Amino acid sequence: MKAAYQSKSDLKAVIAWLEAHGSKKAVAEMGPRYGIWTEKAFGVPVGDLRKLAKEIGKDHAFAQQLWVHGWHDTRMLATMVDDPALVTAAQMDAWCTDFDNWAIVDTACFVLFDKSPYAFAKIKQWAKRKPEFEKRSAFALLASVALHDKKFDDAPFLACFPLIRVAANDERNFVKKGVSWALRGIAGRSTALREAALEFAEELAESANATERWIGKDVLRDIKRPLIAKRAAKREQKH
Repeated sequence: MKAAYQSKSDLKAVIAWLEAHGSKKAVAEMGPRYGIWTEKAFGVPVGDLRKLAKEIGKDHAFAQQLWVHGWHDTRMLATMVDDPALVTAAQMDAWCTDFDNWAIVDTACFVLFDKSPYAFAKIKQWAKRKPEFEKRSAFALLASVALHDKKFDDAPFLACFPLIRVAANDERNFVKKGVSWALRGIAGRSTALREAALEFAEELAESANATERWIGKDVLRDIKRPLIAKRAAKREQKH
């Protein structure tokens, strides 16, 4: 792919490229089909954004420009070109406040924020936030760290169980799905964490609260699979 810009920090040309590669049909389908409701989007496929990000390379300053531009596609691109080593705690908070749909939440957490040394601090802070996507970000980040991290032992993940417990009765769609994702991600890290997640999920599945029951059953369907048990044991051996 050859981008239509002269340098990797040419915002005007990148915007022109996004406009040229976007799709009005894709924009129209984002909300009804995928649940991605956003006011400003070009409709560029995520795969194309990844290719463009690879061509641009890591550029922390340019990522800030892309984010401030405020369109869904530029913010998605920002998460892909930013350098996690340069991401600050203040930046994470600022971006979290801007989150307006599940796709930008999950992408920011899954490709950028989970590599930050501030990840666990933000998980604890964001879990207390009220707005739906800001609160989801805590659990999307917890799931992302659980899936990608290769250094932490079980302790910091076990310490997050109380956060999951408090959020488990939040009936909002993107929060409860984020909570489930986090617990399922933790279960795949080690045999001990899987057993703890199983016990916790079984408790939720028997709850009188409908949201807690949904989360418990959703988690159990996933982590009872032999594949998850094997994955947990395999990752445990690598620690």
